[in-house]
Amino acid sequence: MNLKRKVEVAVISDVHLGTYGCHAKQLLTYLNSITPKTLILNGDIVDIWQFSKRYFPKSHLQVIKKIMDFAADGVDVIYITGNHDEMLRKFSGTKIGNISIVDKKVMTLDGKKAWFFHGDVFDASIQNAKWLAKLGGYGYDLLILFNRFINWILVTMGKERYSLSKKIKNSVKRAIKYISDFEEVATDLAIENGYDYVICGHIHQPKMIVKKNKKGETMYLNSGDWIENFTALEYQFKRWKIYNYNTDKRSAFFADEDIKTMDIQDLISAITIFNPKAVKRQ
Repeated sequence: MNLKRKVEVAVISDVHLGTYGCHAKQLLTYLNSITPKTLILNGDIVDIWQFSKRYFPKSHLQVIKKIMDFAADGVDVIYITGNHDEMLRKFSGTKIGNISIVDKKVMTLDGKKAWFFHGDVFDASIQNAKWLAKLGGYGYDLLILFNRFINWILVTMGKERYSLSKKIKNSVKRAIKYISDFEEVATDLAIENGYDYVICGHIHQPKMIVKKNKKGETMYLNSGDWIENFTALEYQFKRWKIYNYNTDKRSAFFADEDIKTMDIQDLISAITIFNPKAVKRQ
């Protein structure tokens, strides 16, 4: 039997369940490999913007079931809303068993203050032209779908995978400036409010760096995504680290668990059956 890693806090974001770009199987393998005390879902877990009844495969349901199993086993699951799952913001403050829905979260970790939020509040394109941002989301999804086809050919030929979207982002100065501005705004606000850590998602760029200005310093962390980078954040033994599925040599040992033997109807039944009395406002 393989021992799972104990993690005090695990953070994932930008999973985009319900889209072709989501790598749910890899995420499920990661979730199977850890035993967290707290699991923070930092936005864009389910992509409600691009949700389609025609596409929500078994592996995506398995991720939801796994998260619910964590909660049933006593793990604190904190769902922080993002822009692609913004419809959940009307339920902010709701608690269902060990699952809570919030727009942001402040935690104290070994005497240090950590500020968690998705990060779309800084995105002017979403705040001022939501229809344009959604249109961009569809285009991104098509690019990812095309990239999957390219990678299938590359893997078949025995070559390494290639990320078109990452290549485009890294070559466009405007995208690079946006990421830099995002980090600067987030860290300046964190320092001003006395937070030791600021933890975001949204921009699909995993990162961990100490940022300083005239007023002080903070550690900026971004959990990345499960579209391109396959990354998460973990806090254990008073330290943060970026988990990368692509470099995890132990991941194959956790690919097969009982949940994978359930058919779609069993998964849907397990997800939808809950006790209404457990639902309450915080």
